[in-house]
Amino acid sequence: MKIARVNNINETIKYLKEEGLWICGTDGDAKEYYYNQDLKGAIAIVIGSEGFGMSKLVKENCDFLVKIPMKGKITSLNASVSAGIVIYEALKQRM
Repeated sequence: MKIARVNNINETIKYLKEEGLWICGTDGDAKEYYYNQDLKGAIAIVIGSEGFGMSKLVKENCDFLVKIPMKGKITSLNASVSAGIVIYEALKQRM
């Protein structure tokens, strides 16, 4: 699994799409839960910043958005925790 940290996320998304990857963004307002989305293909997963999420432009550039169910008063998770949850689901679906 390749993990990248980039300076210009929108340019990187454009490049990855040209290379044939689907872009999955995580967003608390998404309509689909991460475990209901097909994550078996060539994908890049975009995780927003803690508390602020992704910018409007980044969301618009994603091919699809997924959310992680939350209980109680918590509105977001640590970014690394969110990444781990979605990446594990992608791995589970491929097994």
